[in-house]
Amino acid sequence: FNMFKAPVQITALTDASVEAAKSIDNKSLVLYVSQDCQDCSWKKVAIVASVVGQSLKSIRVSSSDFASLAPQARSLVLELKNGTRIVGPNAVARYIAGLREDIMLLGSTDFEEATVDQWVEFCWHEFEVVCGACLLPAREGEPPFDKKQVAAMASKDAMTALSVMNSSLVNSTFLVGDQFSLADASGVAVISQLVTELPQLLQGTSMSKTLPHVMRWFLTCAHHSSVLSVLGEEPIKKFNTICSTPPAQHVSAPSSSLSSSSKSKPESGGSTSKQKSSNKPTPAAPAPATAGGVVYNNSVEGTPALQLKFDRGRQRIVDVISGVVAVGTQVTVKGWTRTLRMANKNKLIFLVLNDGSCPMNLQCVIDAGTPGFKEAEPAQSGGTGASFSVSGELVESGGGKQQVELRASSVTLLGAVYGGEGEGMSVGGAKYPLSKKAHTFEHMRKMAHLRPRTAAYASTLRLRNAMAYATHTFFNERGFLYVHTPCITGADCEGAGEMFSVTTLLPEKKDKIPRLKSGEVDYSEDFFGAPAGLTVSGQLNVETHACALSDVYTFGPTFRAEDSHTSRHLAEFWMIEPELCFAGLKDDMDLAEDYLKFCVHHALTKCAADLEVLQQIEGWDKELIPRLKNILEKPFTRLTYTEAIKILQDDVANKTVTFVENDIEWGMDLGSEHERYLAEKKFSGPTIVTNYPKGIKAFYMKLDEDGKTVQAMDILVPRIGEVIGGSVREDRYDVLLARAKDMGLHEADLDWYLDLRKYGSVPHAGFGLGFERLVMLVTGVENIRDVIPFPRYPGHCMF
Repeated sequence: FNMFKAPVQITALTDASVEAAKSIDNKSLVLYVSQDCQDCSWKKVAIVASVVGQSLKSIRVSSSDFASLAPQARSLVLELKNGTRIVGPNAVARYIAGLREDIMLLGSTDFEEATVDQWVEFCWHEFEVVCGACLLPAREGEPPFDKKQVAAMASKDAMTALSVMNSSLVNSTFLVGDQFSLADASGVAVISQLVTELPQLLQGTSMSKTLPHVMRWFLTCAHHSSVLSVLGEEPIKKFNTICSTPPAQHVSAPSSSLSSSSKSKPESGGSTSKQKSSNKPTPAAPAPATAGGVVYNNSVEGTPALQLKFDRGRQRIVDVISGVVAVGTQVTVKGWTRTLRMANKNKLIFLVLNDGSCPMNLQCVIDAGTPGFKEAEPAQSGGTGASFSVSGELVESGGGKQQVELRASSVTLLGAVYGGEGEGMSVGGAKYPLSKKAHTFEHMRKMAHLRPRTAAYASTLRLRNAMAYATHTFFNERGFLYVHTPCITGADCEGAGEMFSVTTLLPEKKDKIPRLKSGEVDYSEDFFGAPAGLTVSGQLNVETHACALSDVYTFGPTFRAEDSHTSRHLAEFWMIEPELCFAGLKDDMDLAEDYLKFCVHHALTKCAADLEVLQQIEGWDKELIPRLKNILEKPFTRLTYTEAIKILQDDVANKTVTFVENDIEWGMDLGSEHERYLAEKKFSGPTIVTNYPKGIKAFYMKLDEDGKTVQAMDILVPRIGEVIGGSVREDRYDVLLARAKDMGLHEADLDWYLDLRKYGSVPHAGFGLGFERLVMLVTGVENIRDVIPFPRYPGHCMF
């Protein structure tokens, strides 16, 4: 059984992978293995070498001769062609894994790389040391010890470590990220040794009940082709035997009875120093850090194992076609018909299904003898758009358009298409709104309830989901706390008066609206007792939490009553607004650049199939993927607003460019045409413009020493213009108050915001990113109305 038998899908990184594979030297590297080396140590290295395609020539060396290879050498030494020698299993494994960066065995981000290192060291200290204590013979001169006592202590330690792994695998398939890494290679190699050579340490427990996530993870990794080639199927058989053995008693997970000082020290593993904090469970170090004698542990002792019940009762099509489900497996898929055609004199149906999990479809082949065949015929189901449940065997496809297909054993029509003749209430697709012909985006906006069924919008929506996931991952991995700010507010953050009003003072007869003697509306009679509106930004609210929790962010809906009909504006959209304390303008720019690159990298490495679909659509961005790669390849250009104005003035004077707004002068607000010119033509990539005139920026931005500009920054990107706007916040009470009054704001409305400057004010900064503009960036979609499920803009509030 090989769960990775299905062919690898072509991705946006395929070309890079091919080039990286060419760089591997097919000549074998020499691996010296000590007679005392544990099997799991050299097998871990062999698995990694198999994954990256590096040949190894292994030579067994006696213990007496091994030390002469390199100082401190005890188990493994890798000799390179230039004579350099790398000592220790972990260091050797890391070196070989780094030969193919495109495979990302060491992780795809700095944080993942640090987490991989943690797991590698964890497996060394918590499992390899346990195996060594039980298997390696006593050294000469070593005092005698009770083998039964050592085995009992080792069993407790192993179960404790497995419990830690189980907690970390609750919501993930692999130990780090969403693909096989060096962490998984280390874990599966040493646990294979445990189950084959020391099964007694794991007796008395039911893996399926106490460690279900470890069980799932181990069997997944053990079926990886490279793991199978090194370990074979014996560990799988042994593991299944242990899992099926009824437990003699409940096995708890006590704290380790072996202190770190009593365990063997690992050989130098060359671990990285890039470790960063995270709320995601990660393996604890053998000796937890202490402060004043108090151990900081965020896990409640004695927490019961998590018991999960949800089961889809079907396989997702993305899993079926990507190799997670093996050829020959009986599966059930459910979805909507892309195409349905009869063949072989109406004795065969080719039903192409899509369930929204990926852009690819699954072809189901149904013969006349299959239960449900009659209901699947176009006359009964309506054809395209109908929903089905199909069960059968996954087989290799005989056609050239797909690698696998489903040979149906039963078909159930879940929902027919009622779009036939007449009033359109009979079965049939004649009046089905989504015909095969292409539709304009304007037309599809009128059918927002059906456009998720189109390939282009489905890919856009999956990328939108990926960007939301990447956003929360980025900020959580960097220790930012997610704060929910209110949708209804009394504060106009931008001071532009573009808020939607929220009121209950609209009876059927307008003459009943309570008014003051001046004729103005008496809001004291309103629901909140004062004027209120929908928020234009969560920034002011989130600053209150930043000034106590240090680093925070908000991600929620915002509203602007701006009568704009451009392709870049909506009345309702989502904003991401981080706020970081003890920071200046450079910190703000660095964070914003890192965040944008992180999201683009996530799109390229996790959403390649959807990017390919969007890039191939007629009239869309044919250079989408190269453009996204360009964002990652170099630092963003940085220049001041004054420098940008000078560039624009010079190019207009030299007739290099002509703008609609051609009168370029210092103090003007840059238009979209100016922003795009700088990013697209002048610098050919993302550009950060800083230090804008105070007159065109918000009151809360910190004044520069010249009194004319503020410490603000905007990030401009090709095809869109501004995508991020941020600044250092004014932390001086008197200056902030004066700026607010200059903007026509009332002190009484901002008393709570001013308090932050009275009680322990600190330098802080932040930025805001319109989420829909981020989605436009990674999808190439040119109109913002096509990257949000239900767009709201002037004159349009359908659905």
